Amino acid sequence: MPSKFSFRSAVAEASIRVWLRGLGMAVLGLGIFAAQTLAAQAQDQSQTPAPNPNQQSAPPEAGGPDSEVGPYAVPTKKEEPPPPPPPPKPKKIEGMPDYSIQVNVPLVEVPVMVTTKDGQFISNLKQENFKIFEDGVQQNISNFTISEAPITAVLLVEYAATNYSFMREALQASYSFAHSLKRDDWVAVEYYDMKPQILVDFTQDKSAIYGALNQLRIPGFSETNLFDALYDTCDRIDRVEGHKYIILISTGFDSFSKINLDQITKKIKATKDVTIFPISIGWTLREFCEVNHCTGATRGMGIPVTQMDYLQADNEMQTFARLTGGRFYQPRFQAEYPEIFQSIAGDIRNQYQIAYHPTNQKLDGSYRKLKVEVTAPDGGPLKVRDQKGKDVKYQVIAREGYTAKRVVE
Repeated sequence: MPSKFSFRSAVAEASIRVWLRGLGMAVLGLGIFAAQTLAAQAQDQSQTPAPNPNQQSAPPEAGGPDSEVGPYAVPTKKEEPPPPPPPPKPKKIEGMPDYSIQVNVPLVEVPVMVTTKDGQFISNLKQENFKIFEDGVQQNISNFTISEAPITAVLLVEYAATNYSFMREALQASYSFAHSLKRDDWVAVEYYDMKPQILVDFTQDKSAIYGALNQLRIPGFSETNLFDALYDTCDRIDRVEGHKYIILISTGFDSFSKINLDQITKKIKATKDVTIFPISIGWTLREFCEVNHCTGATRGMGIPVTQMDYLQADNEMQTFARLTGGRFYQPRFQAEYPEIFQSIAGDIRNQYQIAYHPTNQKLDGSYRKLKVEVTAPDGGPLKVRDQKGKDVKYQVIAREGYTAKRVVE
């Protein structure tokens, strides 16, 4: 039988074995738990995408959805200061009705040319040298300038089956005018016989103007309805802004226009901002036929015409020029055309532009007569001297009047 000491040792040894077995199980459980935790972390890392090196950080005040390259910057609206309080309304006086005032004062512009008898432009005048009268009442000049601006002109040419001399002079005068143009000028070309025909609309291309004139080769009719053509031209350019010029190359003879002289005169008076420069053609032939009694044969196709008809035509074209502030030219020789158009260009490009607000502010459509005077600064007569100190006679060229607007316009 074993001893007591031996039994206790066996029990202790058994207890130690049981404790070691429990410790081993605990260690095994901890190892399994740690392995499962590491496996779960590895699985999470494999499912998470790799960071994008181009990813941008959101700006501090940005909002909106993210894109592949970063968030869309949508700045937040800054707080605006409150609007200032509205100004206090004036106190309404009892018995005083509410009303508003609207002032519409018309402005009248008058181009003025001051030239010597030889046609030389006098360019050293000041505003103090001018006085302008409307229906005999002196007006206060509000604007005064010397213009050298490009021109806007219509070349209106008589080209009919009358005779070779008239047609040749009309073409030579037209080519001389086209040659005098500058790059910034706007010009339209129109001819007329029985009715007006537009060859080229307003253009700055000089070659297009020459091309239009080259079309004038075979005339169609022998009638020359000047009044109808001039009325149509005035009606068209009245819708063009700014000042316009009509270079009328014509004999001035009218065959049988639908418009009479009184109607075309009223139309010219009513057309705003237009100046007419008539150039008469055929003077040499007219003088020859007056001496040789062949004036009636100048028109062709048996149209009766006398020397008095041509004199009346000259007077009518002078009236057109005088009403609009232009000048009438009647060259004797073909060599005069370049000089004439050079003079016209000087008149057009060197003008005094005078503007005033009329004292008569009624919009009644009435015709107002104008008169422009040139005086010395002290109010006395102006004296112009040449380089040799001699007094030079001068002339003031301005339109005779204008038609006021109506209320409905």
